[in-house]
Amino acid sequence: MRMPVRSGVRVVRHSDRRRRARRRRLLWGGGEVLVTLGVLLMLLVVHQLWWTNREARRGAERQVEALEREWAGKGSGGGGRDAPSSAAASPTAPAAATDSSHPRTSQRSYVPVVLPRQSQAYAVLTIPRLGLRVPVAEGVSKADVLNKGYVGHYRGTQQPGRAGNFALAGHRNTHGEPFRYLPGLRRGDDIEVETRTATYTYAVDQILPQTSATDSGVVRPVPRSLVRPAYGYDEPGYYITLTTCTPEFTSRYRMVVWGKLTSMRPR
Repeated sequence: MRMPVRSGVRVVRHSDRRRRARRRRLLWGGGEVLVTLGVLLMLLVVHQLWWTNREARRGAERQVEALEREWAGKGSGGGGRDAPSSAAASPTAPAAATDSSHPRTSQRSYVPVVLPRQSQAYAVLTIPRLGLRVPVAEGVSKADVLNKGYVGHYRGTQQPGRAGNFALAGHRNTHGEPFRYLPGLRRGDDIEVETRTATYTYAVDQILPQTSATDSGVVRPVPRSLVRPAYGYDEPGYYITLTTCTPEFTSRYRMVVWGKLTSMRPR
């Protein structure tokens, strides 16, 4: 005899229980996956924003110290791969307070260093306003130069103190981020470049806040932006160019700072 089913009483079937159990397991498993991904992302951020900076800065500081010891031990007449070449021509460089856009008016001469090897650290860049003191290495390879916290020299551009454009690149964020505070520079700020033979002082002259990452005009011997031609120069001179990514934490655009050579002090 069938028992009557009371009105309003829900009959729970085993299949419904199994489905709810499966849903709970899926939700729990999905939550665990999301938590794991969150932890991994957090660790990645910590690695990129803290660990790479810490390691790169320590390595860059050690490299600056090594260069200073080498220069102090060997002097300007010592040996080494980047020692001055006695057979090299002695081009002129602007004397102190000389307008670097007119190099023919200069009477001061110097002996340039031998061209460094790829990825070799051979100079020290100092920017007093930013509290920056960092090695300069040949080339702009990320793995061998920039990610070590160094500033890289664009191959094919001029060497420090020479007529033309001494062009450099550096990270804005992570891996030591030497150029993070580049927007803080102002016209007239000093930029110093030390080599085995001399210290060259440039003064900030123009700042291009943003241009294309492919704007090759900014590193030409007479630098001028191809994207924003209102920025740049028309005459040969003794220039330095600093480039970095902008805005922060992106590599879509480039920021450019130009300076002119104002003095040279032999070591």
